[in-house]
Amino acid sequence: MGVFDSIRQVLGLSAEADATRAAEPEDLFGMSTAYITMEADLGYAPTGEAALCFSNVDSAAFEEAEREVKRILEAGRQETGTEARFNTDSHGYQWVILEDPDFEDLITSMHFAADTFVEEGFGSRLLAAVFAFQKDATPVYWVYSFRRGAYYPFAPLPGNERDSSAEFKLQTALENEIELEDDTDYWYPLWPDGSGDPWD
Repeated sequence: MGVFDSIRQVLGLSAEADATRAAEPEDLFGMSTAYITMEADLGYAPTGEAALCFSNVDSAAFEEAEREVKRILEAGRQETGTEARFNTDSHGYQWVILEDPDFEDLITSMHFAADTFVEEGFGSRLLAAVFAFQKDATPVYWVYSFRRGAYYPFAPLPGNERDSSAEFKLQTALENEIELEDDTDYWYPLWPDGSGDPWD
């Protein structure tokens, strides 16, 4: 997958240099009310998928942290039914992809995974949490940057174009519900290689 023009720049080294605070998984619960507004007021329904992007560390401790995340998610699956799979993209970055028709369960599972990385001492490796929505088969995403501590909208169009009008409309609609990234220079695009989602 081609996550970003260069994920190392946009959510990696560049964002680390401009980080405003440490990763805070509690911010993910902001989507608990935002998704209702997305569907009821704007007509964008959750697709039932979300994903957590993180960068790898070549260490036994990090491998154990990954195993712990998998154990936590498997335990959660027994209760919520949230399915989880792991994927490494073509840049070497890793994703936890979650699937569940219950959006609240998606948020809870995302929080479990992110919080486990923080508790294991690898919160700095968290890059982004991505929540997928669609309207008339047109996808849009809310992206949470752990290093900036804020959300921003991403509305891709064919040919690696963006629907800026839709993005600003989403920003206006949710500005009182979630912490938004005010600097649009940090609204980085998450281009997939093909027509799929950013994590494909």
